[in-house]
Amino acid sequence: MKVGLFSPVASENIGGGYTFEQELFERALEYASTSKHEFVVFEVSSSSAASKFPNFRHVSLESALSAQHMQASTPTPKHGYQWKTKCIADILTREGIEFFVNTSPEIAVLEIPYVAIVWDLQHRLQPFFPEVSSRDIWQIRENFFSNVLKRAAFVVTGTQAGKNEIHLFYGIPDERIRILPHPTPRFALEARPANVAELEKYKLPRDYVFYPAQFWSHKNHVGLLRALVRLKETDNLRLPVVFTGSDRGNEDYVRQTVRTLQLEEQVHFLGHVPRETLVALYQNAFVLCYPSFFGPENLPPLEAFALGCPVIAANVPGVGEQLGDAATLVNPVDEVEIAQALKSLLFNKAKREELIRRGKERARRFTGSDFAKGLFALLDEFQQIRRCWSVEPQAASGSTAMDDQQDLEAKERVIQAQNRDLEAKEKVIQAQNRELEAKEKEIQAQDRELEA
Repeated sequence: MKVGLFSPVASENIGGGYTFEQELFERALEYASTSKHEFVVFEVSSSSAASKFPNFRHVSLESALSAQHMQASTPTPKHGYQWKTKCIADILTREGIEFFVNTSPEIAVLEIPYVAIVWDLQHRLQPFFPEVSSRDIWQIRENFFSNVLKRAAFVVTGTQAGKNEIHLFYGIPDERIRILPHPTPRFALEARPANVAELEKYKLPRDYVFYPAQFWSHKNHVGLLRALVRLKETDNLRLPVVFTGSDRGNEDYVRQTVRTLQLEEQVHFLGHVPRETLVALYQNAFVLCYPSFFGPENLPPLEAFALGCPVIAANVPGVGEQLGDAATLVNPVDEVEIAQALKSLLFNKAKREELIRRGKERARRFTGSDFAKGLFALLDEFQQIRRCWSVEPQAASGSTAMDDQQDLEAKERVIQAQNRDLEAKEKVIQAQNRELEAKEKEIQAQDRELEA
């Protein structure tokens, strides 16, 4: 099959989403030579990740998307969900694409067979969080997933929990839902010991708790802060914590909570950091504490595993499938439980070392290469179906090209007849108007005679 592969569009400052898209895209092209399919790369800009792979045909979508945006009656929404992008579909058809693969879960083209990758459906599970409910985002997400998942050749998710949710909320048949777990990023698996100088400018204390997450409310920074207060009040422990990540609307509230709880000396906000710094932060942290309410998968625990950092994570549906026994799981709403998990690792070095060992093993369980191979297996499977029709646009069911031409001619004759009727009616109305004008003049003349 001729397969279209869409270059990643996520910006680096969104964190895990960027890493996920880059990993899938790069591994797919890296192993494309092992597949029997032909790949064409579609990119929004020449500076994209696709530039690393010059041996593939590259097609730019930048001008088409710009033209669409200029012609739109309203600006393109910032939410990112796009599934009626006709200009992209037209280009894919022109290029003879038979199957479409997009590493971003927020863009789809419905007219060509495709695979849909689902990160989460939290707007259905926890619709009260503002990031999945405010500014019409709930309806936007619902419209997107309802249309895209129902028409996908395959829907890919990382866990059985995710598969159950897709089936429950959208009724997708089990055989079209396939499980390919989140891969551990190669940068984490192949990282060398970081240069400590990367962290010197931040003047961080030793044995800090690390939490790399954008400032969304569901990330539950507040739960971790309250656990720190609990440790300080009940055990006289003052664990430092390091937050990294971009603000998505909740950072001011988290900072205010830090001041309210009087934790200013313990909490360090670093913002978005480059990958080299991120690696150093993982490798020098006491623990990764990831109390996010959202699942069923999250990328930072896998990065921590690979980089030798023990993990405490929220016990949400799907987390057991992803992390196994390599992490300590806690109830994200229970700050006492989070505090106890932190304290346990602090005073039980053997347990901490065991988690590190298990984490390194778990990190290599599923890589980007494994994901690419799983994706190619889906392409091989669908090829047996896709060979049943041509690349050319299909006529409507039960019709032929000649039928379509005849229909068009018939419709044109109807329109011409309607136009003739309109012209005749217009002439009648004009004649009636002339008669009215004549009568009006006659009445005016009679009025003048009466006045005289």
